[in-house]
Amino acid sequence: MGQNAQDSKPILAKDPRAVFAAAAPFYDFSDPALKPWHLKASYQLYDEKGNPSEQGTFEYLWASPKVYRSSWTRPGASRTDWYTANGQHVSETTGERIKYFEYRLQAALISPLPDSGDLAPEKFRLERELKSLGKEKTPCIMVVPIMPQHGRIQTVPMGLFPTYCFDPALPVLRVNSSFGTITTAFDHIVKFQNKYLSEEIAFYEGTRKILTAKVDAITTLNPANPALMPPPTATNAKILKVDRLPIDSSIANTYLVRKQVPIYPQDAKDARASGTVVLRAIIGTDGGVHDLHVDSTPWPSLASSALWAVSQWEYKPFIHNGDPVEVETTINVIYTLGN
Repeated sequence: MGQNAQDSKPILAKDPRAVFAAAAPFYDFSDPALKPWHLKASYQLYDEKGNPSEQGTFEYLWASPKVYRSSWTRPGASRTDWYTANGQHVSETTGERIKYFEYRLQAALISPLPDSGDLAPEKFRLERELKSLGKEKTPCIMVVPIMPQHGRIQTVPMGLFPTYCFDPALPVLRVNSSFGTITTAFDHIVKFQNKYLSEEIAFYEGTRKILTAKVDAITTLNPANPALMPPPTATNAKILKVDRLPIDSSIANTYLVRKQVPIYPQDAKDARASGTVVLRAIIGTDGGVHDLHVDSTPWPSLASSALWAVSQWEYKPFIHNGDPVEVETTINVIYTLGN
């Protein structure tokens, strides 16, 4: 395993952008200087009542920034993605679709911080607040999209938009919250190849567990390991002509097969706030929503409502040159007040 993250004690900056800048190198698991490595984690899914349901295994094998593999396996479902040195992306799936929070486990483990584009000052402002985490106060930073005014000052409660809570002394992520209700907790944080890694992760909706995971092993890897190469004869394994295809939202809408209607939040109704929430979405080769970001919103709680609903949408797989392909698109969620 790794070295305990508390071995060093740098002072955490107070400026929010400086905190992210200090933390970024410690969470860069695509750093070319890294030695090849292999992570294996077990996870537990929970039903709508918070009771344990399916169990699964997540594995991530990394040889270089271009050569890596991720896989999810549980009864009734599996998915493996290979990325190869020649820029090809190969995927293999069996059974039902992997769920949204199973995909989010990969990001929580190896890329839990926001991308630099999601911190652009012309699009987002950063708000800092001290919050209680156990017996200590931790600095939390919320990334808020710049919104139009609707006749009164918009109070944005901490945690409604993506919020990152750090250790008081170290640039170590302890909690991430989003959608206004979803929380990710990072525990037992260690250092591996000078990067911070949480060996225990839990997703919650309020107090209800959605998924818990524990890293079982993280070891070095032989870059010639055959598991890094996709099997040429594997069922459903196809070499994609493009890694990710940008498509127009109007085209994406024609592929939508399951839609969760968002709830119109009462505070937005009271403020007479309406308009369109614009989301950026990555839709996988299985038709599932793999990632979501807010581009713009007319009111804070409308963004939270849209994110939660769209995370449950399902699409027919997108086909390009005869093969399923991952796509990136925008999704417009329109909120209109009745008369």
